[in-house]
Amino acid sequence: MPDMSIIVPIYNAEKYIDRCLTSLLTQTKKELEFILINDGSTDDTEKKILKYKDHRIKYFRNKNQGIGKTRNFGIQKATGKYIMFLDSDDYLEEDACEVLYQKAEQEDLDLVLCDYYQIQNGLSKIEKLPSFKNTTLKKMPTLLKSVNLSPWNKLYKSTLLSKHHIRFIEDLKYEDAPFVVDSLLYAKKVGKVEKPLINYVMHQNSETTIRDERIFDILRIIDLIRKKWKKESYLKEDLDKLTIRMITNYTIQQRNQKDPKIAMKFIDEAFSYMKKEIPDYKKNKYYESRSFLQRNIEKNKGLSKLYCLFYHFFWN
Repeated sequence: MPDMSIIVPIYNAEKYIDRCLTSLLTQTKKELEFILINDGSTDDTEKKILKYKDHRIKYFRNKNQGIGKTRNFGIQKATGKYIMFLDSDDYLEEDACEVLYQKAEQEDLDLVLCDYYQIQNGLSKIEKLPSFKNTTLKKMPTLLKSVNLSPWNKLYKSTLLSKHHIRFIEDLKYEDAPFVVDSLLYAKKVGKVEKPLINYVMHQNSETTIRDERIFDILRIIDLIRKKWKKESYLKEDLDKLTIRMITNYTIQQRNQKDPKIAMKFIDEAFSYMKKEIPDYKKNKYYESRSFLQRNIEKNKGLSKLYCLFYHFFWN
């Protein structure tokens, strides 16, 4: 059994796959397996993958199913004691697996987080998560709103995922969030490596930066998280802050919405949801961390609409 399984969902990644795979194959830790899942690519991705001859590679070619189903397929195929996720356009620092594995093993952790490099337009900057000693979410519920909800800068013990059947939501966008929230909540011990180990690459005009009609999925995702966990009284304050953070983030991102009509409709629905779930949301302490201008725009539906329309027509 390998120490770690690294799951890589791949779709039309011919421009980036060499860099990604090279970062895997040159890891200082060798007891690894790489679960490469081609999710119906239509470019030369497969031709590039098949050039690599390494016994640790397990390659699967599926019809296009979307990233949630693809990652779940990878979890089924993984045999490692720990599981990690890597997107095909991202890449690892050469000691990433060794550092994360040692941290998990030596300190008996179910979940290990790390800082990461965010790369955009050729520029790299370190994104640091909050520092903390090994803990649980019950002891430190502020983690819920202070860590990123992406799965790729984290190492998961396989038994954590199997025991609690933690899987990605399928057929919805933003499927990452419930997976990470569930992992944080079920983990008996969470730790952090104080070092950036992942290179997260942001592309111009990517799904990360451009919004479309699938934006409404985020409200369904938030609702799934709240319905599952809002009965936990110790989580109420931080679950509300997380809800406001997510809704505010995606509301303001409507400045990049392709269709302004969709943007205005989403802002209406987002504020309606927030008012229904958190009637006194304007008094929430989340806004204390925002600047005077930010919090006044973010609390007000009309100002949010004006901001997004102004940005869309004058800066896009």
